[in-house]
Amino acid sequence: MPRPVWSGAVSFGLVTIPIKVMPATEDHSISFRQIHTADGGRIRNRKVCEIEDRVLDPDEIGRAYEASKDQLVAISDQELDDLPLPTAKAIDVEAFVDAERLDPIRFGKPYFLQADGAVAAKPYVLLREALQRSDKVAVAKFAWHNRERLGALRVVGDAIVLQVLHWPDEIRSAEGLAPRAVDISDSEVDEAMALMEAIGGTDISQYRDQYREAMEAVIEAKTAGVEPPEMEAPAEPKGKVVDLMAALQDSVRAAKKSRGEDTGDEAEVHEISGQRPAPKKKAAKKTAAKKASTGGKKTAAKKTSRKRPAS
Repeated sequence: MPRPVWSGAVSFGLVTIPIKVMPATEDHSISFRQIHTADGGRIRNRKVCEIEDRVLDPDEIGRAYEASKDQLVAISDQELDDLPLPTAKAIDVEAFVDAERLDPIRFGKPYFLQADGAVAAKPYVLLREALQRSDKVAVAKFAWHNRERLGALRVVGDAIVLQVLHWPDEIRSAEGLAPRAVDISDSEVDEAMALMEAIGGTDISQYRDQYREAMEAVIEAKTAGVEPPEMEAPAEPKGKVVDLMAALQDSVRAAKKSRGEDTGDEAEVHEISGQRPAPKKKAAKKTAAKKASTGGKKTAAKKTSRKRPAS
């Protein structure tokens, strides 16, 4: 397990559970260094005082709030430590709510809570079982890194997880982002649901970060002094949609075929544009096609009818 990032206690009512907090996730992204492209020299960031024009040592650096463009208000570490935060040493449970009441958009980074010592074992398990049987989550307040935060305690496996929650005013409004009124028929919705059923609930543990794997292959090759492997370009969409319903039906057949089910015909891949052609245009196309197929016969007939009077 990783090192704890915080130690304290979970408090609800008169019950206190000593805990240690550890990150529940880790980042596997590939990080890069900045270099000077001309000679490969590494670029370093230095903290320089703009008044003295010299690089500062870490113990010379403090913090300040920018009250205005020309005014900085210095805040010391001691002043921050002296703030009257009741959640500075405890994760204080404020309420228990149904899990479905929490919108996932509010979820931030998750942390595992570990019982700290033998005395914490029983109340830890007690809280875990109560949350699990009631299908509720505990909404709590806590203070980390000089700010108070909101969190949700929920059960994952045999552990209690502290899920950081965004405050309500941190969620931006989605007003104006959704499309305006669009005509959607019940049959189109039914077909979309049929596509969802055909795709199925695949185990997401099978997915992997293909971009990172490709980048690792390039780095490994260049480190060994050989040419990087050629990457297969993603397939381009075939054609444009002429009918949303047709695109949905073809997608259902393609999904069933990928699972080995017999669909009886081949699926055509469409690029969804969200527009359906007017019936008149379809009729015009059919008429044009009919003229194209019979045009030769009519032309020959006209030429024959013109020659007869001349004889």
